[in-house]
Amino acid sequence: MRVDQIWSYPVKSMVGGTVPSAELSMLGIVGDRRWAVRDLRRGGIRGAKQLGGLMTLVARDVAGGSGDVEVMFPDGRRLSTTASSDLDDALSTHLDHPVRLESLRPSDDLDHYRRGAPANDDMMVELRSIFGREESEPLPDFSVFPPEVMEFESPPGTYHDCWPLMIMSTSSLRAMQEALPDSVVDVRRFRPSMVIDTDGLDGHPEFSWAGRTARVGSAVIAFESACPRCVMVTREVADLPADRAILRHIVRDLDQNVGVYARIVEPGVVNVGDPISLID
Repeated sequence: MRVDQIWSYPVKSMVGGTVPSAELSMLGIVGDRRWAVRDLRRGGIRGAKQLGGLMTLVARDVAGGSGDVEVMFPDGRRLSTTASSDLDDALSTHLDHPVRLESLRPSDDLDHYRRGAPANDDMMVELRSIFGREESEPLPDFSVFPPEVMEFESPPGTYHDCWPLMIMSTSSLRAMQEALPDSVVDVRRFRPSMVIDTDGLDGHPEFSWAGRTARVGSAVIAFESACPRCVMVTREVADLPADRAILRHIVRDLDQNVGVYARIVEPGVVNVGDPISLID
């Protein structure tokens, strides 16, 4: 097995891009999800679970290593955090919701990461909306998530939903396309950190990695659990249409999961083409 793709997302929930190599720190891919939008109406950092239009935007790093980003809108506009004073207004108009783009804060700035008010006072309605579940479908097993995400939108010091890495296989992408011939099963829907070429294996082999560790490049990662999927996989993504059939298949046939969460045990550098070896 080898690393087929490495993805970086400069802004939480916006489309990112592939990179040839990445440094892994204990918090994830260095430079990943450095920015996110804050909900100016309900409070809290928000992603595309609540503001689906984020996934129609593309974020790219500004050259020079400044940490700033450029956001590309569907109409072709490109606005940056360095040169565009109207970026927040443009984002708010595009999302039809008042937001402000904010950079990562230190992990001890707990108020920055606390959850905002829910969109619906009925918590079951709120959860079904976030996870895209129909009335007859189960909600995920919340015990797979770190306990801090009950209080915080993301683990403090990060803009990840929960764990720092989400790993998929080429086999899983192929299996979903075979199961859904009328859907566009594009990797951008699933927002992996890495895609592993599993050399023609069938199905979703990464599910069996949960609880194991692996060496990839000069880093060591630990696989936590299969990744429960939410409404984001159904969203319109850049040039891809919205598609609820994908989530119906995941819930019905894949026990709600696609890909596997992971954390970093030993930091290091990973390159496309590096072998990945399970070590326990």
